[in-house]
Amino acid sequence: METESTNGTQVKLTAKDYASDQDVRWCPGCGDYSILAQVQRIMPSFNLTREKTVFVAGIGCSSRFPYYMNTYGFHGIHGRASSIASGLKMARPDLDVWVTSGDGDLLSIGGNHFIHTLRRNLDIVIMMFNNKIYGLTKGQYSPTSEHGKVTKSSPFGTLEEPFNPLTLALSSGGSFVARAMDRDAKHMQDTISKGHNHKGTAFIEIFQNCNIYNDGAHFLYTEKETKPDNTLFVENGKPLIFGEHKDKGIKLNGFRPEIINFNEDGNSINDVIVYDETSKELAMIVAQLSDFEGFPMPFGVLYKVNKPVYEEQMELQLEDSVKKLGKGSLEKLLFEGSTWEIK
Repeated sequence: METESTNGTQVKLTAKDYASDQDVRWCPGCGDYSILAQVQRIMPSFNLTREKTVFVAGIGCSSRFPYYMNTYGFHGIHGRASSIASGLKMARPDLDVWVTSGDGDLLSIGGNHFIHTLRRNLDIVIMMFNNKIYGLTKGQYSPTSEHGKVTKSSPFGTLEEPFNPLTLALSSGGSFVARAMDRDAKHMQDTISKGHNHKGTAFIEIFQNCNIYNDGAHFLYTEKETKPDNTLFVENGKPLIFGEHKDKGIKLNGFRPEIINFNEDGNSINDVIVYDETSKELAMIVAQLSDFEGFPMPFGVLYKVNKPVYEEQMELQLEDSVKKLGKGSLEKLLFEGSTWEIK
């Protein structure tokens, strides 16, 4: 039901109702436009009032997102979006809280805040726009830039290995971990909807093209000529197959993944892994596939599991403490126990 109560009446909301009156100031051709459009299109399907929806952002091109949503929004400081969102959700668990951030904002200065948000499992959605570059500050390498990447801040190539955001999220205790891409609108809508409907912290990495400072970083996975043989769309309960003719699959040899071709060596689809999105072991293996030469990049929901959410546990703990100890007094707390006076 796509309705909102306004002065006692019900009105049907559309994508246009979620678009603010602000001019969108991303570079022409930026992948952020697609992400914004898909989010605005699916928002009416959640049956929420705009007054109870909040988008929180840090710093970066992606973090202008709240300006363009006709909801409440918070443009915070660099890397702190997930912390601000956590505090907001604890104080107002009735709100629908979203985080939009970039790979630099979330995984560099915001890395510590990000991993602790995941392990706490508040009921929020985190969308990380990954263009493998710092776009707003004009092209420095980011934590997801590939090894050897030449940028303005790495003129002779980066020395570090990049983060794999999916394995980082999984190892941090994330309860919903997924990946989408800006040029596959339908799949992105479906993935974001699943993340929103998940009870707990939903982390969604979205491959996004920065056509000014890192154009084509994801073209291997987005262009129709190369996409089929280089992408693996993961679906719960379905075999891991890919390729232009759907004749390739992933099987396990012990813990080692292998690519098989159904046209060779008596291989068949029956040899392929049937995906189980509740298996963290399987999610870790699939999330790392693209780290190895020749393997496809996984997209879709890699991991989804039900866990207690932080704000509900906190509320229960507070209620239990009041029952046991009575209602607290701030003045009493400040003037008793381990306190002292400086003269």
